Amino acid sequence: MQTTSAVTTDAPPPPPSAHPDLSTVPRIDFLLLALAVSGVAFSAPLITATAAPAVAIAFWRNCIATGVLSPIALLRHRAELRAMSRRTVLLCLAAGAFLALHFAMWLPSLRMTSIASSTALCTVTPLWTTLYLRLRGHHIPRMVWIGSATAFAGVLVLTGVDFSTDTRALAGDALALGAGMAASGYFLLGSEVRRTASTIAYTYVCYATTAVLLLVACVASGQALTGYSGSTWLKIVLLTGAAQFLGHSLSNRVVRTLGPSLVSTAILMETPGAALIGAVWLGQMPPVAVYPAVGLVLIGLLVVIRGQRRT
Repeated sequence: MQTTSAVTTDAPPPPPSAHPDLSTVPRIDFLLLALAVSGVAFSAPLITATAAPAVAIAFWRNCIATGVLSPIALLRHRAELRAMSRRTVLLCLAAGAFLALHFAMWLPSLRMTSIASSTALCTVTPLWTTLYLRLRGHHIPRMVWIGSATAFAGVLVLTGVDFSTDTRALAGDALALGAGMAASGYFLLGSEVRRTASTIAYTYVCYATTAVLLLVACVASGQALTGYSGSTWLKIVLLTGAAQFLGHSLSNRVVRTLGPSLVSTAILMETPGAALIGAVWLGQMPPVAVYPAVGLVLIGLLVVIRGQRRT
């Protein structure tokens, strides 16, 4: 590697670490990650209980989030937004496109299959993330592979009981699986952008992009964007607060320090969390397998954390 000052100045920044040293990460980031997982766990039950078209729900949660962020981003982060490089802006736009694709596939799947099955297949994100990082040349510690596989096994324990032979349910499962792939791209791009951009600046551009793309999808498919009841609007607002701000925004906040592998693995806890919330709130009783599934996901997550600490 050349070390002259000219080359160092002009060369692109080194690739982000897929597995950062967790011993140097502030403890508050782990707490924020736990809050993010709690937020996204409410996503599926709230969407299922909201009497509005699926993609329209996705549009409004991103539109509301963009509206809330606008005063902060345009007043306090205006200089940062103007100073963003073309590459950073393109990455933000690409992340927003992946997020829109994620929502466009996952939300309809919740109306086609069960909460447990849809959420489980959607949260297979860490496997796609880890495979992509390996293809990019990142070294993946053995314990991270083992931990990811263990956590995924927990998802399979739950999903395996919940599989259906119904054609509509299988189509919903396929959409959820594709949504998980899109979420992986969203997390990976977000971890790259967060190397140089603040959480507010990144999420503002990303959510705005997602809202615009979903608006186009709603208009093209003829989904109603208004005329909902007061309780429906309340659920959309609650969904925005829990899933969008607590879930997505806090995940974007900590992905820089914790890395995409750990964050996406932690999101696997959304599966049993959503199943339990759905059971209490909507009466969709989860299978008994949800309990060992929680244990396997937690064990896998701890192994991933231990593997990154060793790294």
